[in-house]
Amino acid sequence: MKKVITALVLLATIAHTNAQSELTGEDDFGSWFMYFGTNKIADKWSIHTEAQFRYYQMASNFNQLLLRTGANYHINNNAIATLGYGFIETDPTFLEFDTLGDDVLFENNSISEHRIFEQFILKNKVWEFKFEHRYRLEQRFVQNNYTGVSNTLHRARYRIQMTLPLTDIFFLNFYDEIFINLQNNAFGQNRAYAALGVNVTEDLSMQFGYLKNHFTGVNYDRLQIGLFYNTDLSKMFKKQE
Repeated sequence: MKKVITALVLLATIAHTNAQSELTGEDDFGSWFMYFGTNKIADKWSIHTEAQFRYYQMASNFNQLLLRTGANYHINNNAIATLGYGFIETDPTFLEFDTLGDDVLFENNSISEHRIFEQFILKNKVWEFKFEHRYRLEQRFVQNNYTGVSNTLHRARYRIQMTLPLTDIFFLNFYDEIFINLQNNAFGQNRAYAALGVNVTEDLSMQFGYLKNHFTGVNYDRLQIGLFYNTDLSKMFKKQE
């Protein structure tokens, strides 16, 4: 009898785990398509531009749109301070519609967020390895578009990144980033990333990578394709003068 009960408990646990995975999309290999730009406008100043499109599945089942910009002050070649703003639109449900009660469905289950962030980057090099330490504080103004409830949240992030050039064209890129909530439940998430990078031109590069995104109790696997375009607009401004 004990064996039967044990087997039933095990089956119930497996069924619950599978149900949770189906609701969250944990078993699906998702994708992030990203653009990052750093546009130099003066000797010490540049503009950060960024757009990300995130999906629960491979280029389908929308999860999140992220648009971000900021002003960078280059203290020196190895230190950058940034003040920026981001807009984020998130569909938190893996399913196309969420369910409320028995048969009630609603479409507008998105979460809108306006975000202000302060950031400091330090760079250093050890042999051929290029390291980057990114420290970021975020003030997040979040609204649930279904319930209308708004919230203000604060978060700290730290990312350590390592880049290893393989040739003049190819390089490897790795990072790990931890998110700390500055209110209850301190741990937010952790992201571990590995990618192959390609220098297309002097100003343009691409990365093809894999991200493991860990939250408490759930993990997501994501393909990442990133486009990085860094331009020097200050030369154009000087010509116009």
